[in-house]
Amino acid sequence: MEALFTEFSFLSDEALNDKRFDPSTIEDLMKLFEVESYKAWANLELENDNEVEKSQNYMDAAEDYLDSVMDSAMAEFRQFEEEMNRVCEEEYGSLVGAAETARKLGNNLEKAATFASRKYVEAAVNSAAASMRSAVKAISSNSKKVHPS
Repeated sequence: MEALFTEFSFLSDEALNDKRFDPSTIEDLMKLFEVESYKAWANLELENDNEVEKSQNYMDAAEDYLDSVMDSAMAEFRQFEEEMNRVCEEEYGSLVGAAETARKLGNNLEKAATFASRKYVEAAVNSAAASMRSAVKAISSNSKKVHPS
């Protein structure tokens, strides 16, 4: 392109100085300019296409990486979720077992309290009966004695 500008400057100077200058010479040069412009344009188009293709390849690689990272994160999340479910089920089972043990202990304590209260009532009744017998005996032995008054 620089050579064409140099040639154009030379021909412009010649056209100004030489009265017999042939204008078709400049027209031929202008056609060369046009051809050179189209070549430059085509090269720019090719570079642009190459850059677009590179950009697309980078985008594809980035999307693949993002997909890989997302798949990895989801797999880790699923594993965490399964582990948490397992821990929760174990804890639930442990709590159910503790509740069942507490229920059985409560039933046994109820039976023991019922048994103890029956024995207490039975002992109280026996004690009252013994006191009554003793009182009856005392009254009957005192009734044979005469009161000094």
